[in-house]
Amino acid sequence: MINSSCVKKAGLFLGGVLFGTAGIKLLSSKDAKKAYVHCTAAVLRAKDYLMKTSTIVQENMEDILAEAEAINEARSEAEEAAEVAEDETGEVTE
Repeated sequence: MINSSCVKKAGLFLGGVLFGTAGIKLLSSKDAKKAYVHCTAAVLRAKDYLMKTSTIVQENMEDILAEAEAINEARSEAEEAAEVAEDETGEVTE
C-alpha cells in the first residue's frame, strides 16, 4: 500500500519539476531576454552617471582640500609672525 506522505512528496516533486520547466521556458523567452537587455542598459546608464558624479565630487574635494591647506598655512605663518613680534617687543600683540 502507498503511504499518503509518499504520494504527497511525489506530487510536490512533480509540481516542482513542472514549475521549474515552465520557469526556464519563461525566463528564456524573447520577451524576457528583451527585458534583460533593457534592465542591463539601464544599469549601465546609471553606472556612467554615478562615475561622472563621483569624478566631479572628487575634483571638488581636491579643491576644498587645497584651499583648506592654504588657509592653515596662512594662519600658521601669521601665528609665527605674531610670536616673532612678541619676542621682539616683549608684549602680546593681536
